[in-house]
Amino acid sequence: MSEMAQVMRVNARGMITLRGDLMSTLMKKSIKTVTGLGMPTSGQFLGNGTSGVAWMSPDELLLVVPYADVAKFVSQIDSTMKDQHYLAADVSDARAVFSVSGTNARDVLARVCPVDLHPGSFCIGQFRRTRMAQVAAAFWMHDTGFDVVCFQSVGDYVQDLLTQAAENAVGAAFYT
Repeated sequence: MSEMAQVMRVNARGMITLRGDLMSTLMKKSIKTVTGLGMPTSGQFLGNGTSGVAWMSPDELLLVVPYADVAKFVSQIDSTMKDQHYLAADVSDARAVFSVSGTNARDVLARVCPVDLHPGSFCIGQFRRTRMAQVAAAFWMHDTGFDVVCFQSVGDYVQDLLTQAAENAVGAAFYT
């Protein structure tokens, strides 16, 4: 029987926390310069499985970029935003990232997160901050599954949690 859910730890994913006035023209320009994308709305991730921008809160975004380009992009943001109150911080090494894919990917997350993951409620491009068992996490859905982000300090715990949920999700097919 083939695996119906796979969990993989993703190494070297670039991430920038960007805080400030999300309605500012300079903020929108910074996002466009770094990601090539516009401003996401509440609960939205614009992009694909490896790069994009997520709405974290009314004054915070998460920019997902190539790891090697983080310093360059933070410098570009600093240059663009220099006359406004903002914060751009490289959080790449402070976060652990996991890819959850396969037929039962929804089931894996549903087992550990209090989120309605039914296809009619959660689709590609949606983003959610939540609790994953006992820890803070966030995830978004893209065309090949979900990406999950948590603090690096709990990365091993989350990896074990997701792996066990994937093993238990095989054959469950709640959402398929």
